[in-house]
Amino acid sequence: MNILAVIPARYQSQRFPGKPLVMLDERPMVQWVYEAAKSCDFFQDAVVATDSDKIADCVKGFGGKVVMTRDDHLTGTDRVAEVAGFYDDMDVVVNVQGDQPFVTPEALKQLVRPYREGERPEMTTLGCPLDMEEDYASPNAVKVLCDRNGHALYFSRSPIPYFRTPGTVPVYHHLGLYAFRHDFLMQYSQLEPTPFETCEGLEQLRVLEYGYAIKVCQTQKAAIEINTPEDLVKAQLFIQQGMTS
Repeated sequence: MNILAVIPARYQSQRFPGKPLVMLDERPMVQWVYEAAKSCDFFQDAVVATDSDKIADCVKGFGGKVVMTRDDHLTGTDRVAEVAGFYDDMDVVVNVQGDQPFVTPEALKQLVRPYREGERPEMTTLGCPLDMEEDYASPNAVKVLCDRNGHALYFSRSPIPYFRTPGTVPVYHHLGLYAFRHDFLMQYSQLEPTPFETCEGLEQLRVLEYGYAIKVCQTQKAAIEINTPEDLVKAQLFIQQGMTS
């Protein structure tokens, strides 16, 4: 089982331009993500995918692998798919988001474990317990509902489901890490964006809207993502408190 980790890193982020290069404890964020991917022994290789010379130079500077991509990709997964086209020997391709410097090797293993156990899902992603008090109503916490077989029914930034009758239901906090069968990723990249995907701003909805399945693997807790300058402050505090281990 050959598995490739691809880290899409875009310089021109709308909410936080240049964020892959922000410094966290004397290392740029993209280096944190790259080193986390390299430390997962389920992966045969890891590479950064970018359209930025600044990011490419940074990656080369710390000894990482980088592939230059087109600058017109609409999503990170589209960028990952371009790179995957150069790696036909890989069975599975993982999209390790470049804004997750605290992703753990164990979480990455949980993401790809179905493939290593002989399953062949088109795609997997991660979910963890949702903090109903803090995150249920927050559009920054993506919710995912699953069927009884652990496949995603829907992802949303809205508070779903609506509790007409109080009770306990399997609603999870979605974590933006994805793994694909190589052949399906190539197919995905040819699909046109879809209405719910565009409405919610969630690329994984394209898969569901075309009738494919996403297996939701479970992990223990969410890691801090850095999408805004405010998130960077939280991440720096996280490091100062020695909570990265």
